[in-house]
Amino acid sequence: MSGPVQLPYAQPDPMRPAPLLRELQARTPIHAIRTAVGDPGWQVTGYEEVRRLLDDDRLGRAHREPDQASRTGESAMFGGPLGDFDTEQADHRRMRSLLQPHFSPKRMRALRARVETLTAGLLDELAAAGPPADLHAALALPLPIAVICELLGVPYEDRAQFRAWTQAAGDITDRARSEQGLAELFGYGQQLVARKRAAGDTDADVISRLAATDGVSDDEAAAMGMFLLFAGHETTVAAIDEGALWLLAYPEQWQALVADPSRVGAAVEEILRAPGLGGGGIRATREPIWTSPGCRCAPVIWCCWTTARPIMTPRSSKTPTASTSAVPPYPI
Repeated sequence: MSGPVQLPYAQPDPMRPAPLLRELQARTPIHAIRTAVGDPGWQVTGYEEVRRLLDDDRLGRAHREPDQASRTGESAMFGGPLGDFDTEQADHRRMRSLLQPHFSPKRMRALRARVETLTAGLLDELAAAGPPADLHAALALPLPIAVICELLGVPYEDRAQFRAWTQAAGDITDRARSEQGLAELFGYGQQLVARKRAAGDTDADVISRLAATDGVSDDEAAAMGMFLLFAGHETTVAAIDEGALWLLAYPEQWQALVADPSRVGAAVEEILRAPGLGGGGIRATREPIWTSPGCRCAPVIWCCWTTARPIMTPRSSKTPTASTSAVPPYPI
């Protein structure tokens, strides 16, 4: 195959990685690509190479010249680099230090009973309604939204409004819509923080605790809260939907879980590694690096570490670029 490979790859079976991706993976660990919006890049298909890239401090989310960076799409959140190149690493450490206390194992274990209660209630309603059932509308969508709303302190009755904004912000085809959705979501977060401060209960929920933290501005609390709102429900909705689809597509796996519920934990781990799930995003090299002999990556990489999606490179043709997509070599 000569010349860059055009993304996205044809995927005739949504339950399987794209055939061309598997073909590339079997050849060499790195391949020249053109992204869906026509930008140049590299895709790293070697699992170990991708792991090394994602563990490399020389990679980041920001880019020294963001206007010159390659893009995977038009989303203001996912399509290109984000953050301040000069302070990115310090900003990331600060964010982790601010958020970790609110998501400690102890706090997460304390949520278990409440999540089980919410799940049981939704399943009871689904059963009472009788067939046919829409699992997405009855469980996959309302459950993550209810949990993240209670955790963050976001009114559940606002769910239709903020979900419209998050879906707009994630639009990979319309930059103006994406930017507008992101602005609306942030404005909502600012109003929410103001209400939390006025209420005066500094330990009511995550956003209240963030707003009461020394050195955290209202805008910073709003931005972190809305990031958590977005990430805390959209990804989980997709995971529940696609996990159910996997089990319906492979009924022998479903029956194995019914026969031995102790396998559920392992099954969830494999479902989260399935094509279509997982995470990814722009990773820029802070200096030129070599992913393997003869393969120099600079300055932008699109990293997807568990799915068949691409990794990105800079828009400018003056510098080499790289993109990585890790597809673990195990079946679900």
